[in-house]
Amino acid sequence: MRIADRVQVEGGKEKITLVPETLDDLWHLTYILEPGDHVSGDTTRRIQRNDDQMRDTGGEREHMYVTIEVDDVEFARFANRLRVGGEIVDCSREDQLGHHHTLNVEERDELEVEKRWKSDQLERLQEAVEAADNVDVAIATVEEGQAHVHTVAQYGTEERASITSTTGKGEYAQPREELFSELTDVLARMDVEAIILAGPGFTKQDCLKYIQDEAPDLHEKITTVDTSGVGDRGVHEVLKRGAVEEVQAETRIAEEADLIDELMTEIGKGEKAAYGPEQVAKAAEFGAIDTLLVLDEALRRERGEGDWDVDVDEIIEQTEQQGGDVTVFSSEFDPGLQLANLGEVAAILRYRLE
Repeated sequence: MRIADRVQVEGGKEKITLVPETLDDLWHLTYILEPGDHVSGDTTRRIQRNDDQMRDTGGEREHMYVTIEVDDVEFARFANRLRVGGEIVDCSREDQLGHHHTLNVEERDELEVEKRWKSDQLERLQEAVEAADNVDVAIATVEEGQAHVHTVAQYGTEERASITSTTGKGEYAQPREELFSELTDVLARMDVEAIILAGPGFTKQDCLKYIQDEAPDLHEKITTVDTSGVGDRGVHEVLKRGAVEEVQAETRIAEEADLIDELMTEIGKGEKAAYGPEQVAKAAEFGAIDTLLVLDEALRRERGEGDWDVDVDEIIEQTEQQGGDVTVFSSEFDPGLQLANLGEVAAILRYRLE
């Protein structure tokens, strides 16, 4: 994420001009933007014409710069865009004021966001800015007969390839080199700066030797990690062991995996942990929170919505004022799913509450 400009405006608001540079940046904006914010950007809008000179043909698209008051935000990962919908409150064409419009924000599109910024939103924005320097990482897991390739992003991991081959004896048996060759081809096509090669046994070492012989430039990007499984299970082991952190500083997913494991350990011991809105709110009142874990979806919860009877923003503010740390979890990744099952908010405490 790139911050192009920051301006203080009336009413204690600040207008920040942002340029999202990756899909991760668009994902971050999903949890930064909220109803009532004013977002401005270039767009096109279908304008209907029906006059004596031109028969109404359903409208023609016209370029314009609009400001909308946000109603809803959607991260369309597979469309590579962020959809920001709302009512037009400022526009060069007055006849368009009050109409609903959706801004389709893509990578490198500039937009202005005017709002009262919360501390966790500014922190998230800063994380997105700093993440621009992170190394792009792929995780390849391999064992006899199969290999999988995942990419690591802040919104989660994504499987990019799954390769299988027939092993053993018989006319349909395939030599291991065919599996290694296919995997090498996939990795060579990826635009990443580092690759973690993981899996059980000696297969990954044999695969590494194959890559060293056949693609020495690719070999230079690779580090190996021992795991008991491949695929999603193997990727989770790689993250838990901190292997990604060795090649990509400040990886959000690795941090979440580590924190959720620490939380589950404390819950298992019945010690310094709280989970669920009521327990965590109580811990915040006592100043007992060392690390607050919040699911990104919880940031949109309103007090009284469903079983949510507390204000998550108040909990975040109390925690920070008392010197605690706050980590917002992605609902796209396994630790976030675990946190969701615990009530969307949890805390590692400084001391046990009775």
